[in-house]
Amino acid sequence: MKGAGASYNQIVIFHTIANEGSIRGAARKLEMAAPSISQSLKLLENKLGLPLFRRSTRQMSLTEAGKYLLESTTEAIATLDYALEGVHDLSSAPSGKVSMTVPRFVYQSIIRPIFPKFCQQFPDIELEISISEASVNIIKEGIDIGIRFGDRIEEGLVARKLTPPFKEALFASPAYLKRYGKPQSLKDLEKHKLIQYRFGTSNRLAPTLLEQNGSTVTIEMASAMIVNDTDIIIDAALENVGIGRFLAPLVEKHFEQGTLIPFLRPYWHEYPGLYLYFSQNSQKAKRIRVLVDFLIENTELNEI
Repeated sequence: MKGAGASYNQIVIFHTIANEGSIRGAARKLEMAAPSISQSLKLLENKLGLPLFRRSTRQMSLTEAGKYLLESTTEAIATLDYALEGVHDLSSAPSGKVSMTVPRFVYQSIIRPIFPKFCQQFPDIELEISISEASVNIIKEGIDIGIRFGDRIEEGLVARKLTPPFKEALFASPAYLKRYGKPQSLKDLEKHKLIQYRFGTSNRLAPTLLEQNGSTVTIEMASAMIVNDTDIIIDAALENVGIGRFLAPLVEKHFEQGTLIPFLRPYWHEYPGLYLYFSQNSQKAKRIRVLVDFLIENTELNEI
């Protein structure tokens, strides 16, 4: 069978070239001589009988065969890397880089209060935190851990529950409600303006979901303003701009202080809890395993 002799090192070098976009970039990344990188790629292409890259004077791009090889070997390479790292970890303290991707509000409410403790507890681990509202494919992006709503995940991933479900609250400032009246029914919302949220990745407005007679309904409201950051929703509501909506536990302190007034509680829509997700083989690596355990043990929603 053609390609059966392709070595692990050749596949790793191929992945590095694909990720870095050039022979020289891969050489720097792997701390190897560029001619050695080029020779390894040439041998791999000869074994496969197909070119894996289109070459130009400035860049290298994957051919269809290259894309297929990259996609079909990414998980396998990661699994083997984790296994080798796990064996090495048997005799050493957790060390190395561990990366995670989280939405901004998760960083603010969960990660920000606890990451210093993690860094102090595991000084040999280099923690990388990436803020993204997108549903990131962590295997393709080379990220170790992600946090997002719900436990529906891609094949090859594991999900661990971090929090219970949340309800999304409707609220406004006392001054706003005094001027425009407090909504008593879903119909009343038509008379008000919403501080609307726009998803940065899809550029779509978030639908206003509420519960009525056991069913989820979408309410259309005029926009007071449109934002792509949840902090601004709260700021605008405090400044009497319009009606805000956000996860209830994260604005509870404003309800207790009376700076924001919740309303229509029976209609609030419930979202699934937050889940930690990661490759099913990644916990073989101690640096990832300790972060997973740390997050599960220390996760607590904090108001932002």
